[in-house]
Amino acid sequence: MSTINVFPAGRLCSLRGVLMMWLLPAYVLVGAVSATGAYWSYTHMVGTFMDDQMQLLADSQVTQPGTPDWPTLTHEQVHEWGTYVGQVFDRDGRLIASSWPALTLDRISDPGFHDAIADGQKWRAYVARSPDGHQVQVVQSGNFRTHLAAGRALGVIAPVVVLLIVSSFILWGVVAMISRAIGDIARQAAQQDENNIAELPLTHVPREITPLIVSFNSLLTRLRDAFTTQRRFVQDAAHELRTPIAAIGLQLETLRGDVCCGETQERFSQLEQGIQRAQRLVDQLLRLSRQEGVTGDAAPADVDVLAVLRESVNGLILLAEQRGIDLGLLPTTVSHVPLRCSVADLRSVLDNLIENALRYTPEGGVVDVSLTHDAGKLVIEVIDTGPGIPQELLDRVFDRFFRVPGTGARGSGLGLAIARGAAQRCGMNISLRNREGTSGLIARVETS
Repeated sequence: MSTINVFPAGRLCSLRGVLMMWLLPAYVLVGAVSATGAYWSYTHMVGTFMDDQMQLLADSQVTQPGTPDWPTLTHEQVHEWGTYVGQVFDRDGRLIASSWPALTLDRISDPGFHDAIADGQKWRAYVARSPDGHQVQVVQSGNFRTHLAAGRALGVIAPVVVLLIVSSFILWGVVAMISRAIGDIARQAAQQDENNIAELPLTHVPREITPLIVSFNSLLTRLRDAFTTQRRFVQDAAHELRTPIAAIGLQLETLRGDVCCGETQERFSQLEQGIQRAQRLVDQLLRLSRQEGVTGDAAPADVDVLAVLRESVNGLILLAEQRGIDLGLLPTTVSHVPLRCSVADLRSVLDNLIENALRYTPEGGVVDVSLTHDAGKLVIEVIDTGPGIPQELLDRVFDRFFRVPGTGARGSGLGLAIARGAAQRCGMNISLRNREGTSGLIARVETS
């Protein structure tokens, strides 16, 4: 079943535009009909009233003997005040008396009401005739009647015009409030991500939009279930793989003494490296699934950033010594720096960034860690002397399982993704940039 689409395409597709497009013509039409009706009604009413007065005046004058003594009228009285002009004709049709001699209206032969033209203007006339043949004509300006009816009609249509303007502004404001309410719903929907999916509230939602919100909430529920199933699968798979990989690693340790030198020893070392990469991947998958699964459960607390930073550096000293890398925490004037977040999340951010720098920095390189304040923000930087990252790939390295092509370092491609997720929960942002004038990368973590 086809439906009529009231929304136009393009830039005019908006609630405000549609309401204005449909209601303003309706208002104008109502105003025009009201004005026409008022003008016709007042024209009829004014004409009937004036005609009755003209008839009474003419009938009263025609029964009076002699020539009436009327005061002479002025142009203003006749045309602006609508004063009646009296004319008396004898039985031969000669004008014998007139209250406004400037009027050149001739004698009308038939008694009763007539519309006449004189001096280029419209006149309304009533003719009364006496038994002796004298005729009295009472005349009124037609323009005065028209202006009087138009003025009365304007008095009726003016409130309609005011109502039209006021209601347009009210409509504009109401639609603006509706738009802001819909914008609030859109912002709540935009805050959803794979780690924080919650149904949108239905309070203060118009009935017309409720079905859309209910459908969207149903979609969010399915997405949340899908992400939960995905995390559960990754976690279960990682748990299941961890045990056999660990068993293979133990068996390799047992076989090491039986492996001869030469090509066999080299292949055995390659096998050990493959098992170590598999173990690291499983550990990262477990860390990622646990990190996503406990979102919102870890209670934030005031954490001493400097203390956690020292713990992270000390925990990775062994890895730095194995690779012959100079790892150190630069002197800082920042002492006890509190940050409200989860200790585990902050440690995850620091461990992954420092470990990532250690793995990609060649032997003999340097990895420095600094803690400073910049424009009121807490800033942690991890600076290495590695090969850096091509400029066009700086954003992609945060994608899961993405690794920069051509790098020989072992890794799973999950470290930076884990670090970014943990940083966001701590209210911090991570950015990467290559060092200027030399090789190396700077990983910058700062509070929002």
